[in-house]
Amino acid sequence: MSGAAKDLADGLARHAEAVCRCYLSNGRRYGGYWIVGDIRNTPGRSTYVRLKPNGSRVRDVGRWTDAATGEFGDLLDVIRESLGLERFHEVADEARRFLALPRPPPSGEDRDRAGASSMLRSWSARRFLERCRPIEGTLAETYLRRRGVTHFEGTRSLRFHPSCFFSCEGSSVTQRWPALIGVV
Repeated sequence: MSGAAKDLADGLARHAEAVCRCYLSNGRRYGGYWIVGDIRNTPGRSTYVRLKPNGSRVRDVGRWTDAATGEFGDLLDVIRESLGLERFHEVADEARRFLALPRPPPSGEDRDRAGASSMLRSWSARRFLERCRPIEGTLAETYLRRRGVTHFEGTRSLRFHPSCFFSCEGSSVTQRWPALIGVV
């Protein structure tokens, strides 16, 4: 188990009963265990989660076993199965949310990917604005004049694009429409 996963599992184990009350709400406490049908939160009594250490075995708190199937695991598995999550980062995010922990800073690779994505967006925006032109003599000027706007001095931030992509919400059809663009 990676360090981050172990830290999350240990944090959840310190609050084992609260985790069970939240994610295994169809169960109930019985002595030092939480009893439930399975870790998908079905009613029953075949799965038990240890809530208290057994002697000196503190690390067993938060471990669960399903007596009917032989499955076992920790509280991260409980979160994954009870919510139907598939990816570990989703499970880790939910565990951090439960424990009120902040998200970790992005790793070097994530920062590089985020930086590249940001550069691509900037490049795309510049390319889009290069295709726009001033509104004088365009459909945008005609539109604004019909609305009573006749003074265009100092409107360099307003631009016109002759065929901007548009799709209605919920529709898969993409159309091209002329657009009045405000550069911010």
